[in-house]
This record gives sequence, C-alpha cells and structure tokens, in this order.
Amino acid sequence: MRARTRSARNRAVVLAAVASLGAGLLAGCADDGGDDNGSSSSGDGAGDRTTITLGLFGTMGFKEAGLYAEYEKLNPKIKIAENVIERNENYYPPLLNHLATNSGLQDVQAVEVANIAEIVDTQASKLTDLSKAPGVEESTWLDWKWKQATTDDGQTIGLGTDVGPMAICYRKDLFEQAGLPTDRDEVGKLWAGSWEKFVDVGRDYQKKAPAGTTFMDSPGGLLNAVLGSESEKFYDSSGEVIYKTNPAIKAGFDLTAKAAAEGLLGKQTQFQPAWDTTIANSKFAAISCPPWMLGTIKGKSKPESSGKWDVAVPPKAGNWGGTFLTVPKSGKHVAEATKLITWLTAPEQQAKLFSVQGNFPSTPAAYTLPEVTGAKNEMTGDAPIGTIFGEAAKAIPVQVIGPKDQIIMQGLSDNGVILVTKGKSAKEAWETATKTIDNNLEK
Repeated sequence: MRARTRSARNRAVVLAAVASLGAGLLAGCADDGGDDNGSSSSGDGAGDRTTITLGLFGTMGFKEAGLYAEYEKLNPKIKIAENVIERNENYYPPLLNHLATNSGLQDVQAVEVANIAEIVDTQASKLTDLSKAPGVEESTWLDWKWKQATTDDGQTIGLGTDVGPMAICYRKDLFEQAGLPTDRDEVGKLWAGSWEKFVDVGRDYQKKAPAGTTFMDSPGGLLNAVLGSESEKFYDSSGEVIYKTNPAIKAGFDLTAKAAAEGLLGKQTQFQPAWDTTIANSKFAAISCPPWMLGTIKGKSKPESSGKWDVAVPPKAGNWGGTFLTVPKSGKHVAEATKLITWLTAPEQQAKLFSVQGNFPSTPAAYTLPEVTGAKNEMTGDAPIGTIFGEAAKAIPVQVIGPKDQIIMQGLSDNGVILVTKGKSAKEAWETATKTIDNNLEK
C-alpha cells in the first residue's frame, strides 16, 4: 500500500477486520486463490442466468455458509461467482488502481475497514450510493458502522458485513496451573477497566507459568487490543495524523514494550508460521480475541485443546475487524449486485454467517436471533459466545479512523514492539517504528 495525505473530514468512525471461524483458516487468508480482474457476464451456459461477480479478500464466508446457494435458489436467474485474493495487502492496491481508472472492477468489491476512510475520501464518486437502495435502512446497522462508509454529503458507499468486538480468550488449564481463577466472570474482574491490570495479571501468571509458556501470544496482539479500545487513535477528527503526539498511543506502545521485555509475551508475529506453532503447542495462555480469532485458534490447535479455552470480557471494549461490500457504478449489473449485497448483509444472513463462520454481525437485530444467542464453539465449550460478543459490540467506543490506519498499526507492531523481543529497547523500537511509518506516509 502507498500512503496518501488525507483530506480533513470531521467524521467519527470505529476500527474493525475480517476473518472467519472456519477450521484451518487464518485471519485474512482464503482457501482458494484468484484475482479481482474478472468481469461480470451473462449467459454462462445455463440459459439466461446473470452472473454477478464479487471481488473479495480472505475467506469472508458467504460461500462456506451456503449463502450463495441459498440466494441462487431464491433467484434462479442469478449465478454468483467470487474472485478471491488471499490477503488484503495484495487485494487493496489493485482495487485502488481499478477504482482510479474505473476499469477492471467486479460487480461487488469488498473493502476492509482499515481502508474504508480512504475509499470514502477519494473514490466515492465511483461507487453506488447504497443509502437509496431498496430495502436498505440506516437503522439496520450499528450507528458507527454505517458512518464508516458514509461521505460528508450523506452518500453511503458500503454496507457493513461484520464487526470485531474484542474479548480475551484464555486457556483454563494453563490459568489453573499458574494459580489463577478459571471462571470467566472472575477472570474478567482481575483486569477490569485497565490494561495495566491486564499486564499485572500476566506478571502473576508468569510467576508460576507452566514451563515454556508465556501469558500472551505476541506483542502485536496486545498492542492491537490496547489501541483498539481508545476513542482517538492515529488521526484526530479533522483528519490530521496524530499517532506520534497522541499520549494514548505512546502509553500503549510502552506498556506493550514493557510486557515484552519482561517475557510476558511470545516473540512471534501474528499470523506467521511460527505463531501458528505456538497455538498448536499451547505455548501461551491468553490472546486478544475478536470472534473470528476463535476460528484461527480452532484451525491451528490440536484436538486435545478442544474445550480448554474460555472467553472473558476485556479490560476495555474495543474492536478489531470488519468489512464492507460496495457496488462500483461501472459494473455490468449494478441493480442486481445491489440487491445481492442488501440480502447478504441483512440481519438474518449475518446471523447465519456467524453461526457457521464466526463473523460477528454488524446489525444489532441479529444479536437476538437463535443463531447468535445459541452460538457455541468447540474450543470454548459451553461459553455463550454470541451473548459475550454481542454485549462487547454494544460497548465499542466511537473512534476516528484514517486512510492509513493499517500502515500505522502494522508499523507500530511489525516494525516496533516486536523488536523488543529481539533485544531492542522500547526507545529504539519506537524510533524504528515511527521512522518506517513516516517514510510510508510520505510516499
């Protein structure tokens, strides 16, 4: 991705990322490859069916949850084809180029929440205003989710799929061996209201930790959780970059660096093979856990870990994950594509998606549906995950999001706090991170 100066916009929105609960799936990864250069077509050899193409990244779960098949059954003249790129960092730059040239676009294009501000700021004119689409009502979505994809003049260019309300997933067996409580309510009370308390619990854990284990999985995991719970982060409400001057960012960085220096955190970068191995071998006791993380845990764990996890409320509510579906105006089947995504993002379909894939709904009406209230996960046994994540979603703070949030977050994590596990001081790590980020923002 390439940095770009953001135009000033007085618009408060909240951070969110997407992934799935399917076995063997990593956040941001997909089962199948492909590219986003395909085009819509009619006449696929099955009569006069109209093919609607979707450009997606990762495993968004629509196919896996059977939603395409269900929609095609309801609409016999429609065929759905998805073109998937494995990771958003490989999907988004080409999408920007296609939007800039207004060519090579699918009928539907997904946009990750960390990129939605840039799309709203610079590419809204290329996308359909969905606020006027039949069956679309603003009140269907969480207020902050709707605002993320809305321009200053009231155009809404994306319908929200999921959100990522954070919890803390923890290993009951490892907590017990370290002398900590295992009941989720008692665990939540240990760190209620403060990430500093959370790190203190990590210190208590490490005193009696089972050999070879750390309290938490990684520096990036902790930093993402801490910063994701702040109401103001990398940008202010006028659109100015403030990550270096915002005291909350430096405090969160220093807290994470201190935890890393004390050996409370694993030395891996999340979603890399070495990190996968720490899950498989039960090498950490806790992890920042939006709903989709349960799918990653399930996919990377050995069978004997089933039922040994539980879910507790985090020190402060936050969000990690979420995506939007947009309809380019240049698409061949704008009306049909708009109808499709309106259906895919309705509460009933979002609830089904959660029950199968773990993508948590961005539509509050879904929170009372049985697919959510009765949701269970084999890794967490009888934990009422739908209720836990539903309450967390309602408590998420409204947050300013900027066009380069993803670049800044990755810089603070992968070029910053991770260095402390390799012998660098917190000061050196901060200097390296900010230099890397600023170089990217200037491009």
